[in-house]
Amino acid sequence: MALAATTALALPATAAHPATPATALPVEAPVTAALLPTSPHRAFDPDPARASLKRLLPSRASQFTLVPVPRPASGDYFTVSGEPGAIVVRGTSPATLLTGAGWYLDHVAGVDIGWPGDSVGRLPATLPAVEGEITRSASVPHRYALNDTDEGYSGAYRDFASYQRDIDLLALHGVNEVFVPTGAEHTYYETFQHFGYTDAELRAWIPGPAHQGWWLLQNLSGFAGPVSRQLVDARADLGRRIADRLRALGMTPVLPGYFGTVPPGFAERNPGAATVPQGNWVGFERPDWLDPTGPVFDQVAATFYRVQQQQFGDTDMFKMDLLHEGGTSGPVDVPSAAGAVQQALDSAHPGATWVMLGWQRNPSAALLSGVDRSRVLVVDGLSDRYDNLDRDVEWGGTPYAFGTIPNFGGHSGLGANSGAWVSRFHAWLAKPGSALRGIAYLPEATGGNPAAFDLFTELAWGSEPIDQKTWFAGYASRRYGGEDPHATAAWEQLRLGPYSMPSGTWSEPQDSLFTARPSLTATRAARWSPSAMRYDAARVENALVELLQVAPKLRTTDAYRYDLVDVARQALTNRSRVLLPRIRTAYEAKDLATFRALVSEWNADVELLGRLVGSDQRFLLGPWLTAARSWGADSAERDRLEYDARSILTTWGDRVPSEGGLRDYANREWSGLLQDLYGPRWRVYFASLDHALVNDTAPVAVDWFAVDDAWARGHASYVTRASGDPVALAGEVLAALGRQPSRSQESQPPESSRSPEQRPSSRSQESRTVSSAR
Repeated sequence: MALAATTALALPATAAHPATPATALPVEAPVTAALLPTSPHRAFDPDPARASLKRLLPSRASQFTLVPVPRPASGDYFTVSGEPGAIVVRGTSPATLLTGAGWYLDHVAGVDIGWPGDSVGRLPATLPAVEGEITRSASVPHRYALNDTDEGYSGAYRDFASYQRDIDLLALHGVNEVFVPTGAEHTYYETFQHFGYTDAELRAWIPGPAHQGWWLLQNLSGFAGPVSRQLVDARADLGRRIADRLRALGMTPVLPGYFGTVPPGFAERNPGAATVPQGNWVGFERPDWLDPTGPVFDQVAATFYRVQQQQFGDTDMFKMDLLHEGGTSGPVDVPSAAGAVQQALDSAHPGATWVMLGWQRNPSAALLSGVDRSRVLVVDGLSDRYDNLDRDVEWGGTPYAFGTIPNFGGHSGLGANSGAWVSRFHAWLAKPGSALRGIAYLPEATGGNPAAFDLFTELAWGSEPIDQKTWFAGYASRRYGGEDPHATAAWEQLRLGPYSMPSGTWSEPQDSLFTARPSLTATRAARWSPSAMRYDAARVENALVELLQVAPKLRTTDAYRYDLVDVARQALTNRSRVLLPRIRTAYEAKDLATFRALVSEWNADVELLGRLVGSDQRFLLGPWLTAARSWGADSAERDRLEYDARSILTTWGDRVPSEGGLRDYANREWSGLLQDLYGPRWRVYFASLDHALVNDTAPVAVDWFAVDDAWARGHASYVTRASGDPVALAGEVLAALGRQPSRSQESQPPESSRSPEQRPSSRSQESRTVSSAR
């Protein structure tokens, strides 16, 4: 856990001198899946935390002693102390013990375990001592993580080891509540066999795993199916293992609740049931909604929760969103329906908390008026996006978590509205009568943008607002395992650029035009992305200049190499927003020579970008597709799952929803996608424009959906191992941008103010001629 200050906070009076002895734990500790006691006065088993620490630090875990302490009424806390090679962490849960260990690594040992990237290889053989005793307390009880879409966009075909790594990282960063949709289809599958549906009907209704998040939100059904029974069972087993791992660490698995989604024809098969058609969602037909106030709802809900508990175990938090993104209530009274949904939940799990997503106009005042708000938690997806928000007033005192969605679709872009995080969270928390009770980290995909994850989760573990300049300087040091002036300068540039985007309109950075559907007027790849730069692009170029001058001893860290590729990728990507308007100008002026030179530059940039991202495993398409195929029982199922995994990144759906706005929603700048889809699309397009200029004709129209769909349904294989030297490739990017590592960044004017003569000198003669002619 990364925190800005190192001063110790006062311990709660009830825990100032914990009586539990500081007994060293065995390195090889068994991991129990049993539900931990919830009483703050009962001891817990720290062995699961020890096992996590051994996975994270296999050669240093034995130097930690983990000591359980009771949780006081004031909430979770940890303390860190110890001599060289003998670090003692006390904490109020296994996960909090890991949070304390993470704090030690960040602020005493000076290394980072990020999501992704780490510098643990820089740890000394004997861990350094702690000066005095450090104590940190959680400022809020709810530290929630994961969007409904995360599994789909982060990889629905991961194995348990991958999920386990994610859980370890979430605990290390202080999270204690995690949404677990994996295997939820098993609950629906088993439930509705009790209400007149066959095995085949239900398997056809359930979508492929990558699209199931939107099925659980009642937006669609059936796409990329049918699923097989073996897949349903395998994912249910995986979901149980994920939930058990969370429980073993004292974290809460947040499971999908039941709010009325039913298969087609439910009312005809179940006398007395009343269903409301939900219309369409971006071209998909939505599943019907069973009226929660009717006589059959309670029966379905009771069956659902019984089946769910048998498979996934117990919990006391359930995620549900009624009428998500355009759902219709029809003749149903919304307050009464909400009350009935909560009553069904309470009957199955007395006292359980209903988790709702704060998104668009939800939850509405009408919905909240029908429930016991004290047992609701709204995880706000818009806390940092818009200005003049007052969630206490809007939600009538309903407990809520300050949340962020810093990317949509898992876009590759660097950055976040982090200024809004550090200025708003503590201010909202300190308001008289504030209902703020947590944080909610809600990117649509995790596993990228590690600085954002680190900074946001820290909000819950400090009593004062974070000073960003100090924080980013500290982050630069631990990120690469040592102080370096160039690393500090690089992250200061990133802080001033992509990590200082303003609130008011968007919570994420602009996406790439290299991944956009070809058009001379393209301003974004995804329909709902920002249409212009949200920060000064020169800041990222400056950061790349500095990163390439970091000391060689720090360049060996995984974190450095990941960040170098990511920053170089972003710097080159931003160039697309400069080049495309110039290409358009040349085309409209019918200047064939300039047009061809600029197109050559564009194509060279895409080619270089593909080689750059191919040098890091986390930017490869191959593992994504290989994982999907590995879940299939036969060739036909493997092909269906591959289509599920390919389409979520590209077409998203069939022609109508794809063209309705979902196409290129994820637009990942990944090796494989760049070389086989995005690059070829632009080459075909530019060739048609070239032909039009030469022959004075209109460009040939292209059915882009057909192009994309053919790729999504293909089965070409892609490499699963990275190749190439990230440092050398980042240097190529810098040269392509006309920058040199030896130059002072102050001598480089912003891209928008550069003269043509300052454009890249490493391009072809055509490109140099264009620059001098403009």
